[in-house]
Amino acid sequence: MTHLPAPAPEALAVSRQLSQKIADEIAARDGWIPFSRFMELALYAPGLGYYAAGSRKFGEAGDFVTAPEMSPFFAACLARQLAELLPQTDGVIYEFGAGTGRLAADLIAELKALGVAVKGYKIVDLSPELIERQRDTLADHLDLVEWLAELPDAIDGVVIGNELLDAMPCELIHWSDAGPLRRGVTVEHGAFAFADREIDDARLAELARRYDPRLPGYVSEISLANRGFVRDLAARLSRGAILLIDYGYGEREYYLPERRMGTLIGHYRHHTVHDPFYLPGLMDLTCHVDFTAIAETGLEAGLDLIGYLNQAQFLVNCGLTGLLAERLDAADTVPYARAVSAVQKLVSPTEMGEFFKVIGFGRGVAIDWLGFADGDRCHTL
Repeated sequence: MTHLPAPAPEALAVSRQLSQKIADEIAARDGWIPFSRFMELALYAPGLGYYAAGSRKFGEAGDFVTAPEMSPFFAACLARQLAELLPQTDGVIYEFGAGTGRLAADLIAELKALGVAVKGYKIVDLSPELIERQRDTLADHLDLVEWLAELPDAIDGVVIGNELLDAMPCELIHWSDAGPLRRGVTVEHGAFAFADREIDDARLAELARRYDPRLPGYVSEISLANRGFVRDLAARLSRGAILLIDYGYGEREYYLPERRMGTLIGHYRHHTVHDPFYLPGLMDLTCHVDFTAIAETGLEAGLDLIGYLNQAQFLVNCGLTGLLAERLDAADTVPYARAVSAVQKLVSPTEMGEFFKVIGFGRGVAIDWLGFADGDRCHTL
């Protein structure tokens, strides 16, 4: 892919080392691994995977820009939702996959300004490089912040996951003339290649039959990891709320006939890459979220499904319009234009506003939440 920026020699060396590690595992497992395992290694292999090595991921010099990095108004709105929920809990915020720590820092500051007590801010992240950046960003709040290596046994507070679910390894399914097959990865002529096998996982086979698009040659994703994460969260949530923000669709939209090649995509230096085998360890791999699966899993686990809507409506419900009027001075033309441009990306239906969705679950807290007051779409799931 000659149009893409060339990696630095040291980065390329890491990618080649990871590629060899993956190839060795494929050879040790009868020449084939499920795509979910390839994605897991590409993203999280210790010291080599995209989120486990030192490559820069966020911002202009990275591979993508997230909403908290784009505009402080994202955190300002989210803080107003948390201000409603935290007093109903033990007052602890849990953030999974905290990126650079920008959202955490902004939320702590906003909640303090709102007079809301934050007992603690616990971050669960798998990336050593990002944890170091989080420590720098949160230098003024280290008395509140704690880093955890895994899910706590019990959660009494508010859980946040922004662009978390899309980075969990997904299964690829190929619906062929012979029925659904599990797509995996092999090595052919020294390069990674797709190869299909029978589905040997009972739950995955059941889901593949349920989603059958009846279009031979159709390929899409099923995320067992997303379901497992929500199930684990629910098992640990004694009281509180879960807010998950990500790009995706409900089931009926996810498996539309025209989406016959699925949603799996790579992000490299602000370029979209359709080859998932490009520079393992240097490229982010993601797939869209099936929010019907998330909702069903939460309900099956005994959580209250509070709401589901697009990001734009959630931010508006949380007071975005008033915050803009309060904090921006139109006479200060350059900062004003920059701030408005960033907010437009958060709410525009052609950008993040419709593309991103917000889903909320609760247990032992009130079910009327500010962020879902208008425009709820649970009926579409």
